[in-house]
Amino acid sequence: MKILLLAIATVAVCGGAPPMDVTVEHGVKVTMRDGVGLRADIYRPKQEGRYPVLLQRTPYNKAGGADFGMRAAASGYVAIIQDVRGRYSSEGEWYPFKWESQDGFDTVEWAAVLPYSNGKVGMWGGSYVGATQMLAAIAHPPHLAGICPVVTASNYHSNWTYQGGAFEQWFNESWTSGLAQDTLNREIQTETNAMNGAWKLPLTAYPLFNAQVKLDSPESLAPYFLDWLAHPNYDDYWKKWSIEDHWPEIQVPALHVAAWYDIFQGGSLKNYVGLKEHARNEAARRGQRLLVIIGGHAGGGRQIGDVDFGAVAADYNEAQVALDWYDFLFKGVQNGFAKKPVRIFVMGANEWRDEDEWPLKRSKSVKYFLHSTKAANSLRGDGALSAEAPGAESVDQFVYDPTNPVPTTGGPLCCDSNHLPAGPRDQRAVEARDDVLVYSTPVLERDTEVTGHVTLELWAKSTAVDTDFTAKLVDVWPNGFAQNLTEGIVRAKYRDSQEKPELMNPGEIYKLALDLWSTSNVFKKGHRIRLEISSSNFPRFDRNLNTGESGQFATRSVTATNGVVHDGDHPSVLLLPVVP
Repeated sequence: MKILLLAIATVAVCGGAPPMDVTVEHGVKVTMRDGVGLRADIYRPKQEGRYPVLLQRTPYNKAGGADFGMRAAASGYVAIIQDVRGRYSSEGEWYPFKWESQDGFDTVEWAAVLPYSNGKVGMWGGSYVGATQMLAAIAHPPHLAGICPVVTASNYHSNWTYQGGAFEQWFNESWTSGLAQDTLNREIQTETNAMNGAWKLPLTAYPLFNAQVKLDSPESLAPYFLDWLAHPNYDDYWKKWSIEDHWPEIQVPALHVAAWYDIFQGGSLKNYVGLKEHARNEAARRGQRLLVIIGGHAGGGRQIGDVDFGAVAADYNEAQVALDWYDFLFKGVQNGFAKKPVRIFVMGANEWRDEDEWPLKRSKSVKYFLHSTKAANSLRGDGALSAEAPGAESVDQFVYDPTNPVPTTGGPLCCDSNHLPAGPRDQRAVEARDDVLVYSTPVLERDTEVTGHVTLELWAKSTAVDTDFTAKLVDVWPNGFAQNLTEGIVRAKYRDSQEKPELMNPGEIYKLALDLWSTSNVFKKGHRIRLEISSSNFPRFDRNLNTGESGQFATRSVTATNGVVHDGDHPSVLLLPVVP
């Protein structure tokens, strides 16, 4: 690998015990196996010696990691923050996931033989930066000794781009648009260079997708987005870089950080369980740790959305957690990571708790059956949840009109909170709609803790050949505030397979499984447990137009009458992991 040193600065970092002076190298060039040059900033102790390396590979601009780099170097690490291929200062083509295994391998091995490296390389960071770690680990770089993926996915089809067969429209469009700004800037700069500098206006004068520089097409800014749309099924396009399909290839210690209300919560928890189950030896299995915080992409601190989770919720500090992890892993410090392998934040009780495993062995799957005597439509209906199995009960029906979808109200969202706030939000406005079925328990006589994976077994039918069914678990406070906890969706044609969709026969009853991911919440005495069911959650998910066509190709929509069946032969049931 080739190194080009563009700038060196030496600074002293104060605070802590005792900090080391830090040398910073900006714009170091690392040449990949195919000749493409990636740029990195290096923060390292000024004192001579060999130190463990903490590497971050990011599409979000390496300059944003300066604070962590300084802090890590002052604590006795070499921190390297690199722009991934095609982003900011790095050369090449930006295409999500495509190059991360190859470039991750090359960068890890380059970092391991730097003159001030002791040969141990760890990685850290969240969201897509978690993907760069997992994909690098799949490639088996010999000197990769640990990872710390924060709020990231396990499958870039089914818990990144799609969920339950539905397109994650809000995330896909907002994330892609944000990343496309840098791509636009690069294309403008290329045009400027071609004009020998004649283009003098600042790049910031050109809003995204509205540039006055002639480009081949707007799609040139994010061609992968069109590929995502062209591959709604779980096919070979996705399988080649699916983490789930390559868990056995990852055999390094890992700290997995998941979060309630995070858009990648399901994938983060799956990665922890999957790497433990596929560990080839006891060391790899025991090397897995799980920390479940609150917020993630939905926000941080004690106040998230409409809920104050208490001062203790703000105890989480991502930078400090990463350093503590590597102090334990690389330096043998007997801190909290030397104790139990799982630590979770329990909502409702608003406290941290250490556990021996995830999921909790002591939790019991409790059935809450759906009932109604008249109709469960809206809060005005009589939908109920109880442990009693249903007998002869009528079907709850509602009309789903794709031109008037149920609006997304909070939940696990990314990446534009100014236009669509995330996290826990009052659901009463949603529950006032007749196209939302509402099922609630009586007021609880005692605290009830639900910690673990939540599923809904739903018997349903439709007048359409395809439609969606959505579900949301809600904690109803004594004052009526309806706090969403977790949610899910299934596109009916993907009810049996993400690989081979199959349309419904209108009027036929089907059993659908809705994955509502996981939660940890104490429903306090005086609260109610509530389930919402509908057929849309827009714009988090794209609208199903009920025709069976994929959204990007559909030319029309139809209204569907959808029904939830709950009788003795079709016992629709919510399964909650209750902790005794």
